[in-house]
Amino acid sequence: MDELFTPPSGTWQRVSPKLATIRRILILIPVSVIALAGVLLLLMLSDLRWIGALLIALALVGAVWGWAWAGRNQRSWGYTENDDDLLVTSGVMFKRLVAIPYGRMQFVDVEAGPLARAYGVATVTLHTASAETAADIPGLPAAEATRLRNRLTELGEAHGAGV
Repeated sequence: MDELFTPPSGTWQRVSPKLATIRRILILIPVSVIALAGVLLLLMLSDLRWIGALLIALALVGAVWGWAWAGRNQRSWGYTENDDDLLVTSGVMFKRLVAIPYGRMQFVDVEAGPLARAYGVATVTLHTASAETAADIPGLPAAEATRLRNRLTELGEAHGAGV
C-alpha cells in the first residue's frame, strides 16, 4: 500500500522540524489554561476538587497526546517537484497525496504568523480552480518557501497557468 504514496521520481522533501515545535507551543497554551483552572478549583473550592483533579488529568493527557501528535504530523508532510506537477503528501492515520499540475495553478500564497516568523518558517499554499486540488505545505524554512514560490510561479507561467 505504501507504493501508492511513493513519488514517481525523486524523494520526498520534508518540512522543518520547527513545525512540530510551533504546534507543540500552540497545543500547550490551551492545555496550560485548562490545567490552571483545575489547580484553582482544586485549591479554592473543596466541593469541586474532583472537577479540578479531572481538569488537571485531562490537561496532562492532552499535553502528552499533543506532543506526540505534533511530531508525527510534522514527519508526515512532504513534497516533490516533478516535470509536470507538484506532489504533496500528508497525514499519519489518513494519508493524503495531492498531485497539482503546474498548468492548473492559479496562484501561490506564502504566509507566516508571528510564531512561524519567530521560528523562520512559512506555509506555501497552492491554489487551483478546484478546492480539492489546492494544497498547503506548512513548516517550510523561509528561504525554501521563497524559492518554491518563485519556482512554482515560473513553472505555472511556462505551462500556461494563471499564476
